[in-house]
Amino acid sequence: MNEHDENPDNGTPDHAVNPLPQTPAEIAAPAIQPVAESQPPQVLAGDPMVAAIPAFQAKRILPEDLRVSWSWPHLIIFIFFGFASLMVVQLGFVFYVSANRHLSAVQVQRVFENSPQLLVETNVLWYALLFLFLYVTLAVLRDVPFWRSLGWRKLNANPTAGTASGWMYFFSGCGLAIFVALASYNMKDTEHLPIQEIFKNRSGAMLLMAMAVLVAPLVEETVFRGYLYPLFAKSLGVLPGILITGVLFGLMHGSQLGWTWRLVLLLTLVGVIFTFARARTGTVLASFLLHLGYNSMIALTSVIATRGFQHLPMSP
Repeated sequence: MNEHDENPDNGTPDHAVNPLPQTPAEIAAPAIQPVAESQPPQVLAGDPMVAAIPAFQAKRILPEDLRVSWSWPHLIIFIFFGFASLMVVQLGFVFYVSANRHLSAVQVQRVFENSPQLLVETNVLWYALLFLFLYVTLAVLRDVPFWRSLGWRKLNANPTAGTASGWMYFFSGCGLAIFVALASYNMKDTEHLPIQEIFKNRSGAMLLMAMAVLVAPLVEETVFRGYLYPLFAKSLGVLPGILITGVLFGLMHGSQLGWTWRLVLLLTLVGVIFTFARARTGTVLASFLLHLGYNSMIALTSVIATRGFQHLPMSP
């Protein structure tokens, strides 16, 4: 065996078997590793697409309080059920009142005006039917937690995050009621509103105030801020959801206010503030406490102004 046999030539260049020493520049340069075909392409730093991808993904990630199981078809059915059930309840009370008496439509209206407890009972029964619909279609058919799915969560006070304690929301609602009263103080024809007819009867006034404090905040906040707002915010955005919910809240009270548009606009502003609190905190409890404080202040001032409902406006 000669010296050539000790280092056989397999066709490989000499510099590949014994690579030449690298220059200082080559030593300092990082080695380039081949990228496997199965790996995704690498995005270079500074590429504007790097900043665009997280922003695009963030738009598709909804907050927990907006991840609701119902959609627009469910809302359409809910609206249809709401109008149909209201008509059934009202017709039922009309038949009850005129069962043994053949009364005209005008006479039936006078019966309701002179018996405001019938109006209160009608509203309470209608509210119960709305809750029954939501409970059956959400908790029973969809098997989701009823109250939590409708936005009723614990209120966490965190001043740095812009959320206050429950008492602060309650007293803010009281202050909001005072603001609305001052803003509507010089409005004309506010003494002849349909809702004022109930205050001509002591028992009717007491029932109305009890419903305003004990029933209305619970029902209205569950429907508007718990059911409607998440769907609007999820589909259209948070700001449109706040505005649309506030407008619907003001329009819902329009008939009670005789469609006095300055009052309706004030109630719309109140609805926007309620919905903003709901959106800010992520819980209906915040808007409920605002609403409770608002209605409680109205009830308190009514009791004081009428001296315990002893001095009520007389019927014409």
